[in-house]
Amino acid sequence: MNLVPNKVAFGRHESFQLRFGWLSKGFQAFEKDPDIFSKDEATVTLGVGKNMVGSIRHWLRATQMCEWTQKDGMHATELGRAIFSKDFGWDPYLEDEATIWLIHWLLCTNPEHATAWYWFFNRFHKPEFTNKEVSTALLDFAKENITVKFTSSTVKRDAAVLLRMYIQSRASGRMLTEEALDSPMSLLKLISYNPGTKTYQSKFLKRDKLPLGILAFAVSKVFEFRQISEIPIEQLMYSADGLVAPGSVFRLSETDLLAKLEKIIRGYPDLFEIRDSGGIHQIYKMQDHDPIPFLKSHYEPIQHKVAA
Repeated sequence: MNLVPNKVAFGRHESFQLRFGWLSKGFQAFEKDPDIFSKDEATVTLGVGKNMVGSIRHWLRATQMCEWTQKDGMHATELGRAIFSKDFGWDPYLEDEATIWLIHWLLCTNPEHATAWYWFFNRFHKPEFTNKEVSTALLDFAKENITVKFTSSTVKRDAAVLLRMYIQSRASGRMLTEEALDSPMSLLKLISYNPGTKTYQSKFLKRDKLPLGILAFAVSKVFEFRQISEIPIEQLMYSADGLVAPGSVFRLSETDLLAKLEKIIRGYPDLFEIRDSGGIHQIYKMQDHDPIPFLKSHYEPIQHKVAA
């Protein structure tokens, strides 16, 4: 969740943004055959070109559906199995928009494999900007904070891929372009583009479609990572000392973040509490708990309803 200057990733997506179907198809192919990404038949199994095979593998790691360790090599994470497992996953075919919100959170809290995404949604807060401004700011950030070698062109390409991944189609009329259908992150409407001024916008707004279970999971992960029992709400709104902030990642307005936190507390009064301490509005973790049940509280009622 925190940037390590010598553990970053630029350009590993092969210039392909995350597309619909890639995570579920890639995860399930990997679950069936852990060596799939190193095999020639991967292009046939996944139905994509060779460079896209490498891109799918990258996005599985960037979204924390899979991870790599010295001992076990690349393997599925607990969360990856819970979401995309063909046999028992909560959302194996990415049909629930809540999963896209969750994937967005996991992407933006993985600075090692999605450095540009971590930077943009935690540290870049301009509400309106151009492509060039984002590229320049990301490059400046990299020069000041990254200790490994990188090229300016690769960093700028990451900025372009990020923006392309989140904006909705600019196609005219009712026709949807293939690219518009390919980017699930565009459904979140976290970044918009104005063709008239050729500027982008990423504003802090009320986000009615962000499920409380996803936000509660994110807040719990922040507590878990920081190993503390109280956090000023301002630090959940804006990144402090390079730490991730749910309000910033989800582009929530201050009033909406507070309103959602109050709803979470009403639902889980034994786990969280908001108090004023020395004039500072803080949220307290009342007891240690596993963040995963917050996700179950969203997915399991839906599965039971579908089964019925």
